Amino acid sequence: MKMQNNIRHLILILSFFLIASWSLSKQILADSTDSSDVNNVTDQSFRQLPDSNGANSTDFSYQLEGRADPFAPFISEQPVSTINMDEIIENEETLTGMQLFEPGQLKLVAIVFENNAEIAMVEDAAGQGYALRPGMKIGKKGIITAITPNMVMIEETSITRAGKTITTNIEMLLKKKGEE
Repeated sequence: MKMQNNIRHLILILSFFLIASWSLSKQILADSTDSSDVNNVTDQSFRQLPDSNGANSTDFSYQLEGRADPFAPFISEQPVSTINMDEIIENEETLTGMQLFEPGQLKLVAIVFENNAEIAMVEDAAGQGYALRPGMKIGKKGIITAITPNMVMIEETSITRAGKTITTNIEMLLKKKGEE
């Protein structure tokens, strides 16, 4: 019973505030809207555009050119960096000797073993001959790791922007006479 009385009092208080605010807003609206004010607002809100015949009309046209898209978000997610972290970094080292030739530009023509020293003989495209030894640098990133009776093994090491090391093994095979 006591709860029902509290609910009735609450309903009465809310209805009083609702009626009071409605009548107050109605009075404020009536005071602020004169017929001259309404005309001024209408004149300022719409501009009359001449149509093709030169007469004025109240049609509205929106020119999209040169304006931003009104529906585009203000904040867009963009990558922090467009740098590819898997891209291989080139050395700034000055290339000399056999570093000027990549292994694919050379042809293995002979391998010589003399007093525990392995020597491989290669030719460039012009027919110029060169001697290779283990530990020698070849190409931009290669080092000769081993010379066997039928091949020269080269290990190329590259470093990415992320610091990852990529190792590639290349074999230059000695071709027998008559093979291409």
